[in-house]
Amino acid sequence: MLTRASGLAAGLCTGAALAAVLLLAACTAAPGGPGVDHDGGPAAPSAGVPALRVETVLGGLDHPWDVAQAPDGTLLLDERGGGLTVVLPDGTARGLDADFGDLFARGETGLMGLTLDPGFASNRRFYTCQGVTRGADGGGPAIEVIAWTVDPAWTAATRVADPLLGGIPVNERTGRHGGCRPRFDPTGQLLVGTGDNAVGSNAQDLGTLAGKVLRIDPLTGLASAGNPFLDRPDPITRRVLSYGHRNVQGITVQPGTGQVYTVEQGTRRDDEVNRSVPGGNYGYDPDGDGGTYDESVPMTDLSIPGAIPAVWSSGSPTIATSGGDFLSGAAWGGYDGVLLLGVQRDTGLLGLRISPDGRLLEQFRVPELEDAYGRIRTPLQGRDGALYLTTDNGGGDDQLVRVTPSTSSPSG
Repeated sequence: MLTRASGLAAGLCTGAALAAVLLLAACTAAPGGPGVDHDGGPAAPSAGVPALRVETVLGGLDHPWDVAQAPDGTLLLDERGGGLTVVLPDGTARGLDADFGDLFARGETGLMGLTLDPGFASNRRFYTCQGVTRGADGGGPAIEVIAWTVDPAWTAATRVADPLLGGIPVNERTGRHGGCRPRFDPTGQLLVGTGDNAVGSNAQDLGTLAGKVLRIDPLTGLASAGNPFLDRPDPITRRVLSYGHRNVQGITVQPGTGQVYTVEQGTRRDDEVNRSVPGGNYGYDPDGDGGTYDESVPMTDLSIPGAIPAVWSSGSPTIATSGGDFLSGAAWGGYDGVLLLGVQRDTGLLGLRISPDGRLLEQFRVPELEDAYGRIRTPLQGRDGALYLTTDNGGGDDQLVRVTPSTSSPSG
């Protein structure tokens, strides 16, 4: 097995290209949709899908969280406990020099999502979302979005906006529900999915950055033009795109529609995929009578006025969905257009086929990944058309995995 110090001869990837349309109207399809059951749906997709080839690109990792690829073909990935790794086009894998001396890593929180700037080819800029030891008012831990640049030789990364966005609350005691996934929307604005820190009031409170999807200017960190709460005096509220979330760990854009979808982890019930609506309330409210954290409540409480139903819900028990990405390309056959979700409790990959107007049409498990690689944190389609997965099993045995149709090489 190749490790980060090994050479590698394999195709490399990047995040899927962004579409050109911003967020569309709300989906009113009932959670679950046709053919849904509570164990993640049918064991295999419908007819017309190709057999898949699964290869280990890089091993010896420990809780790799996210992956991206530069236009030159270099892969960049991170690990929750700290550290960046690059896999160069010639197959060389090595650590990237970067300062994580202030990293706050506890429980689910640490070095989490990363993404490249759409203008990376010219500005060499990328973004991480991570816990820091001194980012809160009063000097305590917090979660921050940090902007970096990397040199052309891929030897060192330098912080250039530290932070770009600060003050995202963290659960200092346990690290629970830290989020945190950054992705660009089709207009070039930076979306950040956050967790509620296991604090009951956070999801419904527009005065906190926790339990939200945020939309910010990637150069300034300020609220983006067109945000739904720009008329509010609180600069925190102005950054909010949607609220009522428990723990947003996936953000992706549907090819052909430009519609943003989010992936959210549930408690013992109701993992969700949601169709993003500016100003939308997604109905998580575990506060009870105040000051509590009642995780038995539904992920979407439809008694809340205007609460938006999920496009897909796991029901009970949950499967602990994490990242998500749409597959695109004719070589994928019946997988073309499917949203793939990482699964962390009932391990593998879940596929959802969602119509352009946001209706759930089909759900299934990907046979070649079922119980084969353990917990999947992040699925991401690359520029080469391949699907890349990071596993999240711990113990230094995690992998970066490449998946392609076995009959042909996908083109992207």
